Amino acid sequence: MKKLMFIVCAMLTLLCTDATAKTLVVYYSYTNYCREIVTTLTSQIQADVLEIQPAEKGLKYEANGYALGTKLLNAIKANPNDASSYPAIDPVNTSLSDYQTIIIVTPLWWSQMAANMQTYLFNYGGQMAGKNIGLIVSSASSGISGVVADCKRLVPDGKYFSENLWINHSNHSNRSTLIQNWLTAINYNTVTGITQTPTTTTAPTGIYDLTGRLLVEEPSKGIYIKNGKKVVIK
Repeated sequence: MKKLMFIVCAMLTLLCTDATAKTLVVYYSYTNYCREIVTTLTSQIQADVLEIQPAEKGLKYEANGYALGTKLLNAIKANPNDASSYPAIDPVNTSLSDYQTIIIVTPLWWSQMAANMQTYLFNYGGQMAGKNIGLIVSSASSGISGVVADCKRLVPDGKYFSENLWINHSNHSNRSTLIQNWLTAINYNTVTGITQTPTTTTAPTGIYDLTGRLLVEEPSKGIYIKNGKKVVIK
């Protein structure tokens, strides 16, 4: 009987460990760029996916010089601690207690995080305390510092990975390599404790810079991805 109880306890411990090591990818996509990023990302890691949807459908955030999108962002900026400042989103039933790692994939709107993703993080960011937080941002050309600031405001107690990933429209077609390099740079498998990845994923060969560009010649100094591993050349 004691031996049976030991086996049962061991199995329960293993199940609990697997559950807490799970990854959730949360994304909002307006132009489909973020959706494509998530599809590529989840071909490289094992993760559940949650899509954030606005409660009001069919809105054109970019119309009239991005008037509506700007109005939503300004409302949040004016009263960031007021729930009524954030646009409504569809109900979310995913329990964050099932996950230890959350990867947020979001568009950039006028140097800020898209308003609908801000709503989700305002509502649930407190539940992400102590969890591993990854951030992938899609933009036309602007840098992502404003989106990073929004994320850290809304999820102040997350354990952020060492680097965020910026995929702009000019290198979107190279997102597979960019994501592979990012996962290597942040030591994703080591930090999360997740060692299994889909068998179709292979590490890129050759030397890449952190933008995902394959280098023809051996670089002199800096941080690079060589044969799928992060290296520092001094």
